[in-house]
Amino acid sequence: MSDRHQFADHDTRHPASEVELDDVEQSVGPAPRRRRGRRIALILLLVVVLLAGGGVLAGGLYYRSVNSSVERVDAFEDVPEEARPQVVAKNAMNIMILGSDSRDPESTGGSRSDTIILAHLPADRSSAQLISIPRDTWVPVPRSKDGRHGGRDAKINAAYAWGGVPLMVQTVEKFTGVRIDHVTMVDFAGFKEIVDALGGVEIDVEKGFTTNYALGGSRTFAKGPQTMDGAAALDYARERHAFADGDFARIRHQQQVIKAILDKAASGGTLASPTKLNSFVKATSKAVAVDKSLSLLDLAMELRGLRSGNLAFFTCPVKGTGRVGTESVVFADTPKAKALFDAVRRDAVSEIVATGK
Repeated sequence: MSDRHQFADHDTRHPASEVELDDVEQSVGPAPRRRRGRRIALILLLVVVLLAGGGVLAGGLYYRSVNSSVERVDAFEDVPEEARPQVVAKNAMNIMILGSDSRDPESTGGSRSDTIILAHLPADRSSAQLISIPRDTWVPVPRSKDGRHGGRDAKINAAYAWGGVPLMVQTVEKFTGVRIDHVTMVDFAGFKEIVDALGGVEIDVEKGFTTNYALGGSRTFAKGPQTMDGAAALDYARERHAFADGDFARIRHQQQVIKAILDKAASGGTLASPTKLNSFVKATSKAVAVDKSLSLLDLAMELRGLRSGNLAFFTCPVKGTGRVGTESVVFADTPKAKALFDAVRRDAVSEIVATGK
């Protein structure tokens, strides 16, 4: 089984579209400068859904070919409607992003979700707020479909191991009170190929450190700005043992890498080179899977005005770490987390930003 296939319960391809994006742009009659702006916006879409592939089409790349290469998952199968949160802000959109690192040297096997992000797209689609939920957050996990697991408190990422994407949807919805509209899954090991396709990314390392979990055995990072190739960026985003705050440092570094990929992908050099753009889109589509109902083209068109300055990254408020039995866990700061996710539910962007700081 390939790395990508661990994400999907079923690999169902959507019917191919015959529409080339340049034709869509011409049909609505924008000026050449506007067409270039739209292509940049389509590339920015990748980070909003953590590089969910098919919306980024330019330079003769067909929507059909890219869309058909992105895996689809049954994200909402077996999610009981009666247990789901009600929609409050009807035109807003919430996308759950699950990241797993299938080639992490620390991985000992088994299904898990190492990265959990709730991406909120406001009704006007003028911005995006991405909220990371630490994987060890201690939460109530609903009972799995087979009845063998859940029905008790556990680490939030246990939901994926026990019941796949549907149980993860239920667990995140129960914890946040936010209704999940779509799901994107990312194999973070694919970051290596994505970064290499871009010719490297610029990262400002907050603190020098050495990781013993590098692809080649060990790697030392000096403090300060530097250009990283794919292998270095992946090692940087993986490390947690070298930092006192462990997984929280890893969350910050993952957010840094995502932002760096966005900035490089939207640069003129990438857009102007059909070869670079083609390699980037292909590498991205190999690293992701999305739910069956997500229309990548529609979402891309909705987000055509989004720019990198309108993206904000946050982490779910926590009280700290501790132990429950033999497990090391993260305890959410319940009042602050409730305020943050209630603002998401109501599409109150200014409150999300203020509460999430």
